[in-house]
Amino acid sequence: MDLSLSDAQELLKASVAHFVQQECPKEVLLALEMTPTGTTPQLMRKMAELGWLGILIPEAYGGAGRSFTDAAVLFEELGKGPVCGPYFTSSVLGALLVLHGGSEEQKRALLPQVARGTCVLGVAVTEADYGWQPQAVQLRAHRQGDHYRLSGVKLFVHDAQAATHLLCAVRTGDDPRGGITLLVVEVPTAGLTVRSLPGWMGQVDEVRFEQVQVPATAVLGGVEGRGWDVLEAAALQAIPILCAYKVGSCQAVVDMALAYSRTRVQFGQPIGRFQRVQDHIIAMVNHLDAARWTTYEALWKLDSGRPAAASVHLAKAVTSEAYVKVCDGAHEVHAGVGVMREYGLTLHTQRSRALYHLLGDPRTHRRRLADALGW
Repeated sequence: MDLSLSDAQELLKASVAHFVQQECPKEVLLALEMTPTGTTPQLMRKMAELGWLGILIPEAYGGAGRSFTDAAVLFEELGKGPVCGPYFTSSVLGALLVLHGGSEEQKRALLPQVARGTCVLGVAVTEADYGWQPQAVQLRAHRQGDHYRLSGVKLFVHDAQAATHLLCAVRTGDDPRGGITLLVVEVPTAGLTVRSLPGWMGQVDEVRFEQVQVPATAVLGGVEGRGWDVLEAAALQAIPILCAYKVGSCQAVVDMALAYSRTRVQFGQPIGRFQRVQDHIIAMVNHLDAARWTTYEALWKLDSGRPAAASVHLAKAVTSEAYVKVCDGAHEVHAGVGVMREYGLTLHTQRSRALYHLLGDPRTHRRRLADALGW
């Protein structure tokens, strides 16, 4: 197993790092984090021109058709910002859902626009009874002739304010798993409202449906009842890329804590010489290493065609906890200055909490890991 990057991936890494430095300095990130969409049309256009919005989309549909590890290299560098915005939701999770479940007509209609940045996909799954299990999907779609009618609420939907289309998980049958269908809902649509949820959750929204009519042709793939299988297939490939984003974030936070420990002087010496500060930093590095190697093992298995489910579940459990623990450790090292928004650490702290549950929390993935290993 070789987890080293190729020359092309090293070049991509350097290019993304330069882009983040030039286009997304801390002042810009602080401003973007306070916006409903987390991005600007200019940023979307530049990333589309570089081919990053279509990095996983096959060339036949207007994308770059690159590997999962390539996409992870991109998102690891974005995570160092941390760069917010709908890039993972649309260009990774949303695009993979369309690739796995969409009809040929839907792929040709949506994917080239995603790669160009003119279409932004949101994924609306979770509800008030939060969970990434099929039984948690209760929003029912009632078929009436040539359309469906929706009334209900989706909660904690990432990047819904930026979306032009929502891939919405709805219940069209009573079977816990086989009764779930994915609908492509255009935004705006009469009766559909999106509201940002304030607090620690950056770009996480409530989507409310009030007698929303969706054409029957909006069923992803054209067949009811396949939604959860499609979601699981797409999530298996998307999760390691989300983990890579968290790995980049962990690296940035560790670097921030190290730099501060070397320059902050207390009692006549840098605080990095104190045993307790060293303990915090060593624990942070251990979490970072665990997140990095579990993530890239999962990516290697995906790209090499090996069974990857167990590694994906392990990576998600480890990186979700690592990102939170690394941020907690950094606050211990920084003390008071770490909570100042202008300093930048809280951007990572906020995102570590916002991404902790996305596509399943660590407890969920430990259970899935046990299932994958046959325990």
